[in-house]
Amino acid sequence: MGKASPAMRVWFILFGLLIWIGIALTGFSNVHWFLYIPAAAIVLAGIVGFCPSLMLVSKIIPPKQS
Repeated sequence: MGKASPAMRVWFILFGLLIWIGIALTGFSNVHWFLYIPAAAIVLAGIVGFCPSLMLVSKIIPPKQS
């Protein structure tokens, strides 16, 4: 599995932005530091089109052959 499809990339960016909006509304000083990791990783995956967790899961659970 190479790069993510354009639809998947848009989903990553929108989902990551939703997490960042939640962090901003809660307050950057109130949110635990661990929440920044998935928020940054999801937006980065949308920008570059490469998601390490998607690659890992697809190796553990292979896609169905049609």
